[in-house]
Amino acid sequence: MRLAEDEALARFKANDHGVFCTIHAERGVDAVPVVYVVDADGYLGVPVDLVKPKTSLRLQRERNLEADPRATLLIERWERDDWSQLWWVRAELRWQGDDVADREESLAEELARHYPQYRERPFAKVLVLRIVAISGWAATPG
Repeated sequence: MRLAEDEALARFKANDHGVFCTIHAERGVDAVPVVYVVDADGYLGVPVDLVKPKTSLRLQRERNLEADPRATLLIERWERDDWSQLWWVRAELRWQGDDVADREESLAEELARHYPQYRERPFAKVLVLRIVAISGWAATPG
């Protein structure tokens, strides 16, 4: 059953991780798990952190966004034994580029409040995206 937009957004905001998809010029969809926060204005922050090991702080997802600012974040609930509990929400996003310092700062603050691992704000940067559409589905209402 299709979720109403407000219900989809509520589930999206209540969650904290999902699969972030950007477009790679040669491979097509580039999907990676991420954590995120959403502010009251519908902006989403995806951290590029210094906590987890990386070969570079210039991640492929950022290069992909520079070439094509469209992205998608998918969250879902899976219950192996009770399919009446299944649901998913998909947010269509647009990367805001590098000219959003104030928004990046406020999203970094929210990430630090939300995740103990980020309390000291170990960010190389926070990617800022705007939610432009949201949709979802649930096996049962409510």
